[in-house]
Amino acid sequence: MSNQDKGFFGHPMGLSTLFATEMWERFSYYGMRALLVLFLTAELATGGFGLDREAAFTIYGIFTGLVYVTPLLGGVLADKVLGQRMTIYIGGLTMAVGQFLLSAAAIGGDAMETRQFWFYAGLGVLILGNGFFKPNISTMVGDLYDNNDPRKDGGFTIFYMGINLGAFLSPFVAGYLGEQISWEYGYLASGLGMLIGVVWFLVRSEKTLGRIGLPPKADESRTKLNAVDWTKVGIYTAVLVFGVIGFMQGWNALSEGAQSTIPKVVGAIGGIYLTISIVRGVESKEQWARVAVILILAFFNIFFWVGFEQAGTTFNLFAADNTNRMIGSFEIPASWFQAINAIFIVLLAPVFSILWLKLDKLKLNPKTPFKFGWGMLLLAVGAAVMAVADGISNGGESMQLVSPLWLTAVYLIFTMGELCISPIGLSMVTKLAPPKLVSTLMGVWMFSFAAGNMGASQMEKFSASVEASIGQPVNVFWFVAVITGVASVLLFILSPWLSKMMKGIN
Repeated sequence: MSNQDKGFFGHPMGLSTLFATEMWERFSYYGMRALLVLFLTAELATGGFGLDREAAFTIYGIFTGLVYVTPLLGGVLADKVLGQRMTIYIGGLTMAVGQFLLSAAAIGGDAMETRQFWFYAGLGVLILGNGFFKPNISTMVGDLYDNNDPRKDGGFTIFYMGINLGAFLSPFVAGYLGEQISWEYGYLASGLGMLIGVVWFLVRSEKTLGRIGLPPKADESRTKLNAVDWTKVGIYTAVLVFGVIGFMQGWNALSEGAQSTIPKVVGAIGGIYLTISIVRGVESKEQWARVAVILILAFFNIFFWVGFEQAGTTFNLFAADNTNRMIGSFEIPASWFQAINAIFIVLLAPVFSILWLKLDKLKLNPKTPFKFGWGMLLLAVGAAVMAVADGISNGGESMQLVSPLWLTAVYLIFTMGELCISPIGLSMVTKLAPPKLVSTLMGVWMFSFAAGNMGASQMEKFSASVEASIGQPVNVFWFVAVITGVASVLLFILSPWLSKMMKGIN
């Protein structure tokens, strides 16, 4: 794209298309996420599943982890076969179906076994749909800019604001409908939000994106999908949806040994294929150095999300059980606290976007690894503040409700850390990845989110096991603060070396 394209607040007009599409997709995802643990732990009489904290956290962790594993599949297919646009349509339509399946599962009256089948089918469909959607829309944002365009980090920060505008709106809409009226309406609203995003992308993409995202071997004169492409979109979507349903029916018939073996075999095959794809796509020592930076920062990204994703588990239940949510006679729904992070993103993202440009003009803009170090340090500070709040709530003979300002302060600190890492990480991948591997390595980057989400769901259980082994109380939030604090120190030590490995890309 041309550096002269400044139609959207100084950025390419295509950013407006991707901004709004991602906003509605995140409205869909975060609406569902705000409800998930609350729904799983709600009593059967209220339409929930009546699970304990550990079981609910485990399901949450597996789901949010796998959501970030499948982008490896979507990234490879986009790079090799489909292109980004087709995968976005496939992913968006598939996710909408997944939300509608969750809505069906939340309707009471059916036998619990039937409800659970459709619930897990809905999660499975969402996982695959997200894998097609998530890495490719981020890749298209990168394609709007040249690698050393100083607007690129700012563009990703604006794009990230769109993500969180959707995340801000969804708890108020889907969260309220689910908690206060009936669970199925919350999931239904999430599904409708995803469909709005697909329609927006359809209307705007041909006008603002040019050739960006078309299939790899598309004719040079094309700027839109043709009838064959749309047929493939329909076929892939149907295969994903019915494939998950069929898989679940067959899965229940397998022995426990087969159920434990199949994921390992699939994972091994996928790992081998991914390794071969990367080896074939890297063409020089310079590219290998840049790929190494992506992989090293992806490793540290795991620790960031182990801490940050406490928002959907321990923070969510802390809001429900330990926070004074009364304003006069009105009780704030616990799911609404999930919107605080998004509010701060929307408010602070423009500030950070301007900050990076101002620092760049002064030649003071930190290199990407240093930004990661600051983000990790802020997360450690936020976790420590949360540990203090938890100590106040549970430190006496009986639990006392704490001010909602504690959670608000923690989310503010976490948000500043997030803005130093998450949009910068997306931008970094598009800058450093070899041209043939952009979506593939975006999938690898998303895999680090998967590991972080899975780790986040087990932190309470892990800290309890450490407490049992040493015979001393271990607060999960202090545990997170120490882990991320150590990671931030290591990042600052490694940052000069990592910056050199980026080979001139800032």
